[in-house]
Amino acid sequence: MHPWVSLFSGGKDSSWALYRALEADYPVERLVTVHPQGDSYMYHTPATDLAALAAESVGIELLNVHPEDFGADDVSDSGAQGDAELEPLERALESLAEEWGGIGGVTAGAVESDYQTSRIEGMCERLGADLFAPLWQEDPHELADAMLDAGFEIRIVQVAAHGLDESWLGRTLDREAMADLTALNDQYGVHVLGEGGEFETLVVDGPHMDRRIELEYETVWEGTRGYLRIEDAWLDE
Repeated sequence: MHPWVSLFSGGKDSSWALYRALEADYPVERLVTVHPQGDSYMYHTPATDLAALAAESVGIELLNVHPEDFGADDVSDSGAQGDAELEPLERALESLAEEWGGIGGVTAGAVESDYQTSRIEGMCERLGADLFAPLWQEDPHELADAMLDAGFEIRIVQVAAHGLDESWLGRTLDREAMADLTALNDQYGVHVLGEGGEFETLVVDGPHMDRRIELEYETVWEGTRGYLRIEDAWLDE
């Protein structure tokens, strides 16, 4: 069986896809993190630099992909941007496929986005690789329960939605938080897993990780949205 790669940001969705792949004994030998320029239609953008710490804790080598290294340009149309953002990822995976003699499969953390999934499916077809997307079209409440039951510790690192104020920055996504998000979903339509970009997360600990990620940060609030400015991060001894 050829080695697998796991698309990985350090956030809950890609971490869950990786965890499920490891549980299923897929031979994941590389994590791949794309570092977008500015806002992204395809990728989880905040705190991607922390993916290196998460990868170290998981114990799988990380491949960083910077679109500018591949000459990817900013484009205004979302469809064209999605394609332009996928291109450097695909080129990086083509290089891995040459090195390994093929890629067995790719894990992805997409939940409901046809936009993401259709592009990743097409890429996998061109690479001759299977796609493992265990969150795809699953019930978000059941997914959240499964993550918490498995022992994932999830921190919110960015918010950008009506109903999510500064108090959510740095908050642990536990059952109390999920109950609050369910209420916000009823009131404002906030997706309980943040699938529409309402919030972004970092998994600081889980059963697939050897050491917990510790953070020092300050919160930055910009009126209707905010994020954690990470000042230091390290793996707990």
